[in-house]
Amino acid sequence: MSAFTAADVKRLRDATGAGMMDCKKALTEADGDYDKAVEFLRVKGAKDVGKRLERSTTNGVVVSKDGALLELDCETDFVAKNADFVALAERLLEIGLQNEPADAEGLLGTDVDGQTVGALIEAESARIGEKLVLSRFAAFEGTTATYLHKRATDLPPAIGVAVQYSGGSEDAARSLAMHIAAARPRYLTRDEVPAEAVETERRVAEQTAKEDGKPEQAISKIVEGRVNAYYKDFVLLEQPSITEPKRTVKQIVDEAGMTVERFARFEVGQQ
Repeated sequence: MSAFTAADVKRLRDATGAGMMDCKKALTEADGDYDKAVEFLRVKGAKDVGKRLERSTTNGVVVSKDGALLELDCETDFVAKNADFVALAERLLEIGLQNEPADAEGLLGTDVDGQTVGALIEAESARIGEKLVLSRFAAFEGTTATYLHKRATDLPPAIGVAVQYSGGSEDAARSLAMHIAAARPRYLTRDEVPAEAVETERRVAEQTAKEDGKPEQAISKIVEGRVNAYYKDFVLLEQPSITEPKRTVKQIVDEAGMTVERFARFEVGQQ
């Protein structure tokens, strides 16, 4: 018998939106392996699985300054919109800018006022009475455009984007940052896409095509189409522009004379 619990079923159901029995079957087929169960549901036609997996009910704030972004998460929106919580995030960002750690893990180990940032956050967590998590930190050194987006007017920014670029204009770079906030790219170019992610898309497409009864000679073309669609969904330069859907982001930035060097996109509650 496959080893999984009711909590595993609930986790899979919450993440994918699939029915309880479908989740149980997926976990059974996957011998309790969560990632394989997700893949099983995708093959079986749970079309929103990939999108729902990105969602989260956690709260928090993304703050930005001088080409740097920091995400601090909390449990409730009540804490997220508290001025002391936002001030803590801004203080942590200042510490990051001053000490230049490589990432959030490095920032957590940074000393401040006789204690580490990690200890400072734990103390604030105890004072507030809610779990606080420093999720991400990134700082760019080159010319950078940033954009912060609020999900609701009464909450602080929950999405932050930083784009390091050369050439072009500040307006064009900010427009690109707004595109990134809305379109959720994960990679700059297809060369950055992990090989295992591409292989997963190929495997899911092939299995789906076979279960749909597609002819063997058509499967190869179907698989390639699925992989290309994945690139268009998640590779920034290959995405259709939000403002001009008939053109790609690459066409837009090339016309602007801009070279995109790298970008970061933080959204509260997402990995």
